[in-house]
Amino acid sequence: MKFKSVFAGFFSLVIAAALLAGCANQMEPAKKAIADIEAAVAAAGPDAAQYIPDQLQAVTTQVADLKMKFDQKDYKGVLAAAPALLAQAQGLTAAAASAKQAAEAAALEAFNSEWGTLAADVPAQLAAVTSRVGILSKSKKLPAGLDTASFEAAKSGADEAKALWDQATAAQAVGNMEQAVMAARQVKEKLNAAMAGLGMSAG
Repeated sequence: MKFKSVFAGFFSLVIAAALLAGCANQMEPAKKAIADIEAAVAAAGPDAAQYIPDQLQAVTTQVADLKMKFDQKDYKGVLAAAPALLAQAQGLTAAAASAKQAAEAAALEAFNSEWGTLAADVPAQLAAVTSRVGILSKSKKLPAGLDTASFEAAKSGADEAKALWDQATAAQAVGNMEQAVMAARQVKEKLNAAMAGLGMSAG
């Protein structure tokens, strides 16, 4: 009986040692699996945070869970869950690129639409302001309600608007719609201010 008890105790120690060795053998692969997943998340870059924040959050939450398993020495659990999560992490780059492309296409469409409106309105408004400034410049006396300072401000605004419109049309000609629209918006603001200063009805 004593021999059996000693043998049983020795056998238990062997099993325990084997289990510990098995855990140690799984620790490094589990650690590497987590590192690979984190590298895949990092590779997605800031575009993932900007364009697919929900998908990124889902992956990072699962990475945190995986790290918790690792800290609890559940290396087997880490290794079991890691392949599917790695695939998700590696998919973030393509998903972010696709979402970014869609967002840029939508923005370009919006800029094109706005440019169409501005291109139809601004030239006529610019011509009206320029004509009014030309007439008043030749006049010996400014109309009632318009002093010299207001006229000079409106005239300067019209000149700035003309220069900005040239920039806007140049940008549009080379396909830089964002820059074209941004400049055209400034033109519109300056023309509206000039028309108000001249006592004209702003568009």
